[in-house]
Amino acid sequence: MPPHRPTLLDIAKDDGREVTGIGKISDIFAGRGLTRNIKTEGNDDTFTRLIECARTAPDGSITFANFVDFDQSYGHRRDIAGYAAALEAFDRQIPELKASLSDGDLVVFTADHGCDPTWPGSDHTREYVPVIAFGPGIPAGDIGQRNTFADIGQSIAQHLGLPPMDVGTSFL
Repeated sequence: MPPHRPTLLDIAKDDGREVTGIGKISDIFAGRGLTRNIKTEGNDDTFTRLIECARTAPDGSITFANFVDFDQSYGHRRDIAGYAAALEAFDRQIPELKASLSDGDLVVFTADHGCDPTWPGSDHTREYVPVIAFGPGIPAGDIGQRNTFADIGQSIAQHLGLPPMDVGTSFL
């Protein structure tokens, strides 16, 4: 189902920006708002493609990656050891991502929902998800508990100098 209103991806694309989806982003947004789609096989491949895009994407672009293994392979399946190993592998790749960033780049790590592999059942298990943002020149600080996911989009729009979104408050 396509989004019911324009997303940050649509706004960036309409502004002439490169908007790259890595993994299943195109599926999530019904193909809308992307100028480029990169299919991947698992978290390691997704991280490799993310680093490639961080090195080559033009200024003002958006690269949006979905690390599906956390959700479909470990979280919903309640595979605690697999989830832990995937987090450790992800963490080991962050220094390479940081080294590939240029001045003005912003990275935001978050999740679309909580999926705690230690919780019983196979559904979503948490109301809140982490939001970690960093990049060269991005000051460290606590952004507190946010009221909506829209705050992430609003923050990215502000960072890129795009028009404000209809909802959300920037944390930058």
